[in-house]
Amino acid sequence: MVQRETWATRTGFILAAVGSAVGLGNIWRFPFVTGEGGGAAFLLVYLLFVALIGFPAILAEFVVGRKTERNPVGALMELGGSAWKYVGGVFVLTGFVILSFYSVVAGWFIRYFLEGFRGSYGSLLAGYEGAAAEAELPEAAVMFGDVSTGLDAFVFHTLFMAVTIGVVALGIRRGIELAVKVMVPAIIVLLVGMAIWVATLPEASAGYSYYLSPEFGVIADNWATLLPAAAGQAFFTLSLGMGVMITYASYLGEDRNLTRDGTAIIGFDTGIAFLTGLVVFPVFFSAGMTEPGDGGPGAIFVSMTEAFATIGGGHVLGLLFFGTVSIAALSSAISLLEVVTAYVIDEKGVDRWKAALGMGGIIYLLGVPVTYDLIFLDLLDGFADGILLVFGALMLVILVGWIAPKVAVEELEKGIGNLGGLGQAWIWAIRVPILLVLVITLYLGVEGYVGFLTGDFADWISANL
Repeated sequence: MVQRETWATRTGFILAAVGSAVGLGNIWRFPFVTGEGGGAAFLLVYLLFVALIGFPAILAEFVVGRKTERNPVGALMELGGSAWKYVGGVFVLTGFVILSFYSVVAGWFIRYFLEGFRGSYGSLLAGYEGAAAEAELPEAAVMFGDVSTGLDAFVFHTLFMAVTIGVVALGIRRGIELAVKVMVPAIIVLLVGMAIWVATLPEASAGYSYYLSPEFGVIADNWATLLPAAAGQAFFTLSLGMGVMITYASYLGEDRNLTRDGTAIIGFDTGIAFLTGLVVFPVFFSAGMTEPGDGGPGAIFVSMTEAFATIGGGHVLGLLFFGTVSIAALSSAISLLEVVTAYVIDEKGVDRWKAALGMGGIIYLLGVPVTYDLIFLDLLDGFADGILLVFGALMLVILVGWIAPKVAVEELEKGIGNLGGLGQAWIWAIRVPILLVLVITLYLGVEGYVGFLTGDFADWISANL
């Protein structure tokens, strides 16, 4: 058995956990999901889910990881029995699938950052005027189409995965912990600076109103879509259901107060998401974009590029924004590869560098089709986000809440002391409300993915094969 590593400091663990969600959940996904949900109405429901659902759920992953000191496969098998190793495999598969397409998306951010050194974003868009007129599309949309697929997308996907593999191969202390201690504080500083800057933009107040002033009538009219969307984003942004928190907690000591660590992680993570909104929505409205929910996953590229080409100081702001997201993307990718790498190290006894290189290489190959056509991004994202992630979280809730609740409470009490009734309150929160939310979210996710397979994906196959 290969000697298992540990975190050198509490700060390293917290920053690694925060960094896991920053790029993947907060800066790329959070703005367009918030826009689709109507701005402030979604934000309010999302914050409630983070506090009431996300916190109990992250503690569930913590206790499983620390108790077993193993990866998701070994951890679930140890607590639930041999059949649970297949459920643990779902966690590993989730990280595997998400990183395959996320690496391509991260490559886009890096490309947009580097493009900013060639000139202003306005001058870059001017180069697409002819193609845009021919396609009857905005210049920014044509630019995104050029950047998101083809040889350049393939090259940046390759470079990003190479860096990710290198960091994970160096190990917990020399690789992951060292990297996040630099990256996460840099992300926070850059976001705070940008939030202060955009406050001076002419229509910033309209962006703040959209983002911060909820209309309760909107929530009442759209609760059926807002609730599962907010729940899904809460789990996504906290990296729950991916095996990340189980894996990272497996490197912890027993004297650590898990509730304190969980509070710090959720506070930092939610704060970064909130800061992102304070940057993005004032920029949107100052550039005349009053429908932030349009565009889906590509919206952040198309809309922000158009905005940076329009507003004063947009060139520098664009460089800062895309540079910040590039850093955040790496912090997320590191955590996802670590889940898969830890599985191979723990269960197969493979050296870390071989595990990181081998699994990272396979993940890289799975992501290559995304550089050919974005239909594969929808295929992988819908499967991971709508089904795998939620199913994994659901099974973990069943394990902790119904199969091993006594063990879970005892593990949580280490580093804290006797929880009394609070321990049982935590278990019942997992058993009922979180379980119900995940069942509803999984049903909607399966329904939506089947619709995609029989609709858009079937049409693509018919047109291309």
